[in-house]
Amino acid sequence: MTMNFFRGVMGGQPAGPQPTGAETIHKLCDRVASSTLLEDRRDAVRALKSLSKKYRFEVGTQAMDHLVHILQTDRSDSEILGYALDTLYNIICNDEEEEQDESEDMAAAPPIPVSGKHKNVPVSDENAQKQEEDLGVLFTDKFLGDSENVTLLLTLLEEFDFHVRWPGVKLLTALLKNQCNQVQGVILVSPMGVSRLMDLLADSREVIRNDGLLLLQQLTKGNAAIQKIVAFENAFERLLDIITEEGSSDGGIVVEDCLLLLVNLLKNNSSNQNFFKEGSYIQRMKPWFEVGDDNSGWSAQKVTNLHLMLQLVRVMVSPVNSPGATSSCQKSMYQCGLLQQLCTILMATGVPADILTETINTVSEVIRGSQINQDYFASVNAPSNPPRPAIVVLLMSMVNERQPFVLRCAVLYCFQCFLYKNQKGQGEIVATLLPSTIDANSISAGQLLCGGLFSADSLSNWCAAVALAHALQDNLTQKEQLLRVQLATSMGKPPVSLLQQCTNILSQGDKINRRGSKVQTRVGLLMLLCTWISNCPIAVTHFLHNQENVPFLTGQISENLGEDERLVQGLCALLLGICIYYNDNSLENYTKEKLKQLIEKRIGKENFVEKLGFVTKHELYSRAAQKPQPVFPSPEQMLFDHEFTKLVKELEGVITKAVHKTSEEEKKEEEVKKTLEQHDSIVIQYKDLIRDQDTQIQELREQVSTLSLNSEQMQNQITQQQSQIQQHKDQYNILKLKLAKDSQGLSSSQGEGAQVNGLHSEELSQLREQVEELRRQHTLQHTQLRDKDSLINTLRCEAAAAQTEGGAGGSDNTELLREVESLRSRVQAQCAEISQLQTERQELIRRGEAVSSAPASSGESSADTAKVSELESRLAAQITETERLKVLDYHHLTSL
Repeated sequence: MTMNFFRGVMGGQPAGPQPTGAETIHKLCDRVASSTLLEDRRDAVRALKSLSKKYRFEVGTQAMDHLVHILQTDRSDSEILGYALDTLYNIICNDEEEEQDESEDMAAAPPIPVSGKHKNVPVSDENAQKQEEDLGVLFTDKFLGDSENVTLLLTLLEEFDFHVRWPGVKLLTALLKNQCNQVQGVILVSPMGVSRLMDLLADSREVIRNDGLLLLQQLTKGNAAIQKIVAFENAFERLLDIITEEGSSDGGIVVEDCLLLLVNLLKNNSSNQNFFKEGSYIQRMKPWFEVGDDNSGWSAQKVTNLHLMLQLVRVMVSPVNSPGATSSCQKSMYQCGLLQQLCTILMATGVPADILTETINTVSEVIRGSQINQDYFASVNAPSNPPRPAIVVLLMSMVNERQPFVLRCAVLYCFQCFLYKNQKGQGEIVATLLPSTIDANSISAGQLLCGGLFSADSLSNWCAAVALAHALQDNLTQKEQLLRVQLATSMGKPPVSLLQQCTNILSQGDKINRRGSKVQTRVGLLMLLCTWISNCPIAVTHFLHNQENVPFLTGQISENLGEDERLVQGLCALLLGICIYYNDNSLENYTKEKLKQLIEKRIGKENFVEKLGFVTKHELYSRAAQKPQPVFPSPEQMLFDHEFTKLVKELEGVITKAVHKTSEEEKKEEEVKKTLEQHDSIVIQYKDLIRDQDTQIQELREQVSTLSLNSEQMQNQITQQQSQIQQHKDQYNILKLKLAKDSQGLSSSQGEGAQVNGLHSEELSQLREQVEELRRQHTLQHTQLRDKDSLINTLRCEAAAAQTEGGAGGSDNTELLREVESLRSRVQAQCAEISQLQTERQELIRRGEAVSSAPASSGESSADTAKVSELESRLAAQITETERLKVLDYHHLTSL
């Protein structure tokens, strides 16, 4: 039954009226919506797919909602999902695919294509093509009407089945092509949206990986946020790996797609550029440029790949990037040998012209403003015999009118970048023109520039003039040095200065083969002269010294010439204005005031300013001011140099003011200038004073900082010590409480006598006082004994005398003396015992103090208490006895 239905739809049965395409599609949509069997729905969706190209509008308007519903509900069947996705792709995509065999569509699943690229079928009718594109945008808007559809599509991309994943990738790419910003916005806010797309690069099936590259190209266009996310999803590592796997510059279109994606990620995205540099990916670019000696037979794909690789290098060192980022990348390119590799290509033979031109432009930006890179470039020699500097070889191409125009522009750009902020290089170029350094046996850069400056080719004139102007840019020393250059014009005539020869060509152009009549030549020479004498009063004096120069300039400015000549008039006005503004009044005939009077009489101030203003209003001036690289559609439009536009912008205003100023205003300005100089001198003095004070303040601040640090350390030490003291106090209080508790416990168990173990501080004080009192008494007794000994000796002498005189009472005295001696012995014994008792008492006191800090056992306390009591009673008895003996001894002595 199903097959009969499809035969009717596809025209298998000719009998009866045939339904229209819209009717057939309507029936198929009903079938998709109402069928309960998955097989029926699958067949209907497959039929819609086969009709979706021929009846794109009908399928898009009637079936889209049903197809989206299939994607939502029939997730378990990969075949029907694939048909639905293919159908949506056919109605949304504007690129025509090769028609597939519809009979195969009806019989089996569609064959797997071998490539993700789509072949465009040429359309003869542009209106029809426009209608097709409008349909694609219409159905894209309808699909994006519900943002959940994009989220659903991202979810389906997680399916590994080829029949789901591949058409899903193609559909999302088509949506991005038609409505990029809207789809980007949905993917950006979708959780893991970008991560799911990055997974496509890891798919082992090349067709999905390759179409994933195309998808990411569309996704990353003009969206810095998505570019950053993709970069941080390890895109650089994966893309560089693919480029290497595919053969680098010798690879196919996959390498091209990877390079285009890398350019998308890095161009105008400073964050990604920094990430690329910090990840050491610049070093991985070097092998791309290792071309062999045999450079014949470059394929178109290789030329495209290498062109994109050079473009990628330029993205990293573009003059529009921040100076710091550019400088860092330039340094990395020199250190890893990338610059050296590019210079090898530069000097190689057999390299295609467009690759050589782009390599020159790339080297230009790698060395621009980088002293180390500029020095290396100056040392590069061409592999010729004898070797010639690369700069000389390139300049030979620049002044050769047979070379392609784009190549000559590239060489000029390279020379400008070599001299950009490179005073050393400027000096080396100017030195090749000075008489003392000219080598007749070799061709120098200066000789080539002079040859181009005065050749018959106006483009060579212009390029040489601009190149020489860059050798003088912001370099007063070289402007003065170039004044020394002398040229031999013809045999038998004295040499003329280079400055004079330039002005001669301007003023006498009609006499010298009419070269001066070419606008391009004159514009180039005028730009050179303006750059040369600006901010160089000596050069201004040299220019004005030629009596013909000022009349020529005033004559040019005052004439009414055609549109082409107005630019020359404006530059002549600029040159004359420079002669006024930077005039040091050293020439009496051409002081500032006299030149202004001449302008007023011959030209008119308003007319002069009007002619001067024409320069900045010129269309080609605006184009040249945009970027440093000289890019011109044709040689005739090559009129302005980027650096010169900066000079014009700087000088136009000050020259206008200088021309309008009167002599009184000039005097006042001079006075103001002198006053300002005085003020500047005072300001400098104050700045020096402030600088000294700042130094002193800094030193004082350092001292304060040191003292604060020391104070903080001392404070920490004090805090630590206080903490330790507090800990000791706490320990002391704890021990004191413990001692008190122990003393109370001993008192209750041992009675009053046991309190000796817990001697209180008051008892110890009393004991000390008693010991001191005993010591004093002991000392007093010793004194009294000495007095008594003295008295006894005296009495002995008297007794001996009396005994001699009369023997009646001798026996009585002798008996008394014996008794006194006995008493003295007893007293000394008593004193010795007292001393021993005092010593024992001191020992008891010491032990009592020890007990106060570490309580003894209860048995020892009782013994000590008893011993103290015994000693105290013995001491009291001894003291009583001693007193008694002293009295007795005194009575005996008295009786004697």
